[in-house]
Amino acid sequence: QVQLVESGGGLVQAGDSLTLTCAVSGRTSSSLNMGWFRQAPGKEREFVAGISYVIVTSYYADSVKGRFTISRDNAKNMLFLQMNSLKPEDTAVYYCAAKIGAPFTTRPGSYTYWGQGTQVTVSS
Repeated sequence: QVQLVESGGGLVQAGDSLTLTCAVSGRTSSSLNMGWFRQAPGKEREFVAGISYVIVTSYYADSVKGRFTISRDNAKNMLFLQMNSLKPEDTAVYYCAAKIGAPFTTRPGSYTYWGQGTQVTVSS
């Protein structure tokens, strides 16, 4: 069983930066495909960024490419999402998710383990 706990959300202004953290327990994070997803009110959950474990590669949604950076600290069993140049449209609940086994995917339905989410609100 994998447990995920997100932290780091908050209220910021447009153009600000924020770093989300996901603490992983129950399994070594280096053996997991992991991703960040977000869900805004009235919208479906969408992929934001992810990192695979077989061939360590990062993936990004087009809407955040160049502004967000995903990284992992395997020694601390943690996943991060550095978010720069935040925009009001980035406002959502952000979730950390984990998937055991290949392949890496951006589909939320393929992820087995989810955190409780952390709210990010960007004011204009």
